[in-house]
Amino acid sequence: MSNALLDNQSITIGQGVTFKGSLNVPSKAVINGTVDGDLTADELEIGPTGKITGLITARKIDVQGELHQVITCKDHLMIRSTGKVSGAIEYSEIEIERGGQFRGEMKQVGIKTFG
Repeated sequence: MSNALLDNQSITIGQGVTFKGSLNVPSKAVINGTVDGDLTADELEIGPTGKITGLITARKIDVQGELHQVITCKDHLMIRSTGKVSGAIEYSEIEIERGGQFRGEMKQVGIKTFG
């Protein structure tokens, strides 16, 4: 995939920007501002100043800021030391750095079986 194509399928919400509504991002969403609504992406990165509230679905999620409500992470959910996550989450793999916060319900899905 060329970098130009990747850039066309990605979005960045900058610090100080507020978005209300639904986003469907084929590639990567980087959130440093505020999103209130539904967001679907392949990869989601929430920066230290980023905040999302809504129905979130992504393959990979990296949280340095805040993520609230209903979250479905199909692959790897990373809550960094500054990250705050609350609500109901479904995930395949989760990693929480020391200082990272989670409050709510969690359910592991897509568990790989041994044998």
